[in-house]
Amino acid sequence: MEDQTETHPFSRLDPLMVLDAVDSVGLRGDGRLLALNSYENRVYRVGREEGQPVVVKFYRPERWSDAAILEEHAFTQELAEAEVPVVPARVLDGRTLHEFGGFRFAVFPSRGGRAPELSDPKVLEWIGRFIGRIHAVGAVKSFEQRPALNLDTFGREPRAWLLGHGFIPHELLTAYASVLDQALDGVARCFERAGELPLLRLHGDCHAGNVLWTGDGPHFVDFDDSRMGPAVQDLWMLLSGERQEMVRQMGDVLAGYEDFCEFDPRQLYLVEALRTLRLIHYSAWLAMRWDDPAFPAAFPWFNTQRYWQDRILELREQVALMDEPPLWPV
Repeated sequence: MEDQTETHPFSRLDPLMVLDAVDSVGLRGDGRLLALNSYENRVYRVGREEGQPVVVKFYRPERWSDAAILEEHAFTQELAEAEVPVVPARVLDGRTLHEFGGFRFAVFPSRGGRAPELSDPKVLEWIGRFIGRIHAVGAVKSFEQRPALNLDTFGREPRAWLLGHGFIPHELLTAYASVLDQALDGVARCFERAGELPLLRLHGDCHAGNVLWTGDGPHFVDFDDSRMGPAVQDLWMLLSGERQEMVRQMGDVLAGYEDFCEFDPRQLYLVEALRTLRLIHYSAWLAMRWDDPAFPAAFPWFNTQRYWQDRILELREQVALMDEPPLWPV
């Protein structure tokens, strides 16, 4: 069997190459290097001989085009100019996207912070206020290079990939395919109930891990999954717990959000639909990345019999949840 460690592109990205890449844009490293928690890309905190440390992101080869990456950089720069607390890529030698050793990379300021206290209504309102500001900027124009989040990109295409590449155990294949189709039918019904909704530029992956909290409040990091989609995509991942808790949490988020951006309540039909799409897309993402040695090491529970049995039960629950009324009357 061919050694994945030797064949995967990221196997060439050793500490010396990371430091040489930083040196190539005039930011001389001091040898301190810390790998940060990222699997899709490779991200490092690099100490410098002069000045503050920087964060360097090496983009996964062949995932995004240069134009799509630059759209992300331009969006975060727009947000920064509107005084939204984000961390845009630094402009070095007149550009934000660089190349070294066959890898594309960008350099960001190093910004710390802790996870937000999502149980605090004031924290949710504060975060909602800034998401509203992100969306007010995001609605000004559209992405041209980045795909939209929809039933095809996060549902049908991942379904086709999973069923076509032999990841599902044979004895579970019929059950998994059946519940997957039921789930996608449920998603389609949710979108039909919601009707035509405007799409805007989103953060795209706005969970608590991408919102860092300091004494000055939240700031938003990692716009790598930024894409076109419905506004509620950036809100529902802040919700957790029982239905009553999620109703309260959404009310707290919207109390801040609607200070800056109007929210169409029909979007609440999409909360469980978007959760379902994320679950399907996540399984396909793990499968598509399984040739990257970092993935079997980080996700040893994936692609086991138990994993796919749990996904069948999970999707059955989602099918039932998508037929329930939205969080409050629309």
